[in-house]
Amino acid sequence: MKTLLVLLDGMRPDGMLKCGNPYVRELLNRSAHTLSAQTVFPSVTLPCHFSLFLSVDPQRHGITTNTYTPQVRPIDGIFEQLHRCGKTSAFFYTWGELRDLSHPATIDHIDFRSGYTFGYEEAQLKLLSEAKAHIKESSPDFVFYYNGMPDEVGHKCGWMSDEYLDALNKGFDWLRELTDTAGEEYVTIVLADHGGHDRVHGTTQPEDMTIPVMICGKGIENGELTGVSIIDIAPTIAKILDIPAVPDWEGKSLV
Repeated sequence: MKTLLVLLDGMRPDGMLKCGNPYVRELLNRSAHTLSAQTVFPSVTLPCHFSLFLSVDPQRHGITTNTYTPQVRPIDGIFEQLHRCGKTSAFFYTWGELRDLSHPATIDHIDFRSGYTFGYEEAQLKLLSEAKAHIKESSPDFVFYYNGMPDEVGHKCGWMSDEYLDALNKGFDWLRELTDTAGEEYVTIVLADHGGHDRVHGTTQPEDMTIPVMICGKGIENGELTGVSIIDIAPTIAKILDIPAVPDWEGKSLV
């Protein structure tokens, strides 16, 4: 099997349920899932992404703000391990700071469309088109697709505002297009990096720390997951792709 990882930045579980998109319920009904997974502190985008990809807490990888600093004792992440094991990968994103998640030489295809340059909705639509085309043409073993629009709207208009819920609704429409393109060859993992409250995030409040996780596809048993952390995602991807986890990873496989 192959893996499609889709992250909606700043997606709260209650926002996901309230956005009104029917694909949310469809995914929940056919996935291993939880609405109470926990991210890491600080609940900030770059630290959360590094914890997702390196399967350790920020205290270990050292990224505690949205400014990248090199690791003192580097840990290989998902992209490095895929490259080492001969797997192909693709990375689609709209927030430039994510460029440091992995050395570009370990990723087979990278597409960056700046939300600041194009506007977040236009950037996501351009990125969606490129991601669908690349999956059809190359069918990489691992695809990471990042949607930054919910977080951007949350900061601008407030988490759980009508505008925020609309951003999530559009995000699930785009997600359906992507999963329809990927087809049954891919196991899809959908999650957030953090939540948010008012117009901010980064605290230990439940609204910031609680995230949804959904895993669906051939061979995945439907049902509710418990005790899930964002650091469990990298070992889960390794298990799905039948490659070893990096010894330094501290999370567990969810499948």
